Amino acid sequence: MQLIRTVAELPDIEALPRIPRPNRILLVEPEFYDVEYVINPHMAAYVEGVDRLLARQQWLSLRRAYETLSDPVEVLPGEPFLPDFVFTANQALPVPPGLLAEGPSAVLSIMKSSRRQPEIRPYAAALEERGLHLERLDPYVVRAFEGTGDGSWHPERALLLGGVGPRSTTAAYERISAWTGVPVVLLELTDPRFYHLDTCLSPIDSQCALYYPGAFTDEGVALIEAVYPEAIAVQEAEAVNMVCNGHCPDGQHFLVHPGCPSTFAALEARGLEIVLLDTSEYLKSGGSVFCMKLHYWS
Repeated sequence: MQLIRTVAELPDIEALPRIPRPNRILLVEPEFYDVEYVINPHMAAYVEGVDRLLARQQWLSLRRAYETLSDPVEVLPGEPFLPDFVFTANQALPVPPGLLAEGPSAVLSIMKSSRRQPEIRPYAAALEERGLHLERLDPYVVRAFEGTGDGSWHPERALLLGGVGPRSTTAAYERISAWTGVPVVLLELTDPRFYHLDTCLSPIDSQCALYYPGAFTDEGVALIEAVYPEAIAVQEAEAVNMVCNGHCPDGQHFLVHPGCPSTFAALEARGLEIVLLDTSEYLKSGGSVFCMKLHYWS
C-alpha cells in the first residue's frame, strides 16, 4: 500500500507499469432524471426544476457524440426513484486488466447519500453481465467512496489520483492500493462546489490535465503539477461552468459544456478538437459530460 501526500513521496511515474486506455462507454437512459433533493451546492436552486424534455435531448446529443468519436457505447435503462442513476461515473471505479484480476474489474462505490445507495445493486449486476470482476469495500471500514467521481487514473501509467473530503475517504484508497499495488496520490478537496475530483481535475494526456487550483490545498496543487507537468490551470468562472467535468476519451477530442473560451483556446493550442455538448439541465445537479458516462475496460 502506498498513499502519496507530498511531491517528495511521488515515485518515478515513467517507471510505473503502463495501462491501456479504457475501451468502452456506459451510459444510463435519463427517463427518471430530476433534481429531487440537495446533496451538493449546485442542486439547491433547482429542486423539481429540470426541463425533462430538454434533458433528454441533451443526453441524446451526448450519446451521439460518443458513438461518433469514441469506443463502443452501451446503454442501461434508468431506474425508478433513482434520479441520479444517470451519472454513471459515480457508482464504480473501473480497474485496468491485471491489477485487481486477470481481466477487467471494478471496485463498487459506497455512496455517501442514502438516496443514492440503491444505485449500486443494478449497476453491479450490469457490470457483472459485461464480464467484470467486482470487488466490494467493507462499509464498516470505508465510510464513503464514489468511483470515478473521485478516482482518476493516469492516462498511461498505473497511478491513481484520489479525491478525499466531501464524498470519498482515505480508507477507500488504502484498500484499493493494497488490492492493486498501485500508488494513490491523495488530493484533499477544499471547496464544497467541487465536491468530486472530476469537477476540478480532468486528465488530457500523460503530460497535461485541466485543474482548478482553488479546489485544492497548496500541496494538492503541487502534486497535480508534478504528475502533469504541462497542467492547465483554469479560471474560477470556467471551473464553476464545469469545464473540468469535460472528458477526453481518446487524446484527440474534448467533450465539454460550452462557455469556457480561455480553456478551450489552451486545449486547441495543444491540438485538441473541442466538441461542445450543452448539458445545462445536468449542471443543475452539479454534473456534466464526465459524470454522465463510465469509461471502462472490457
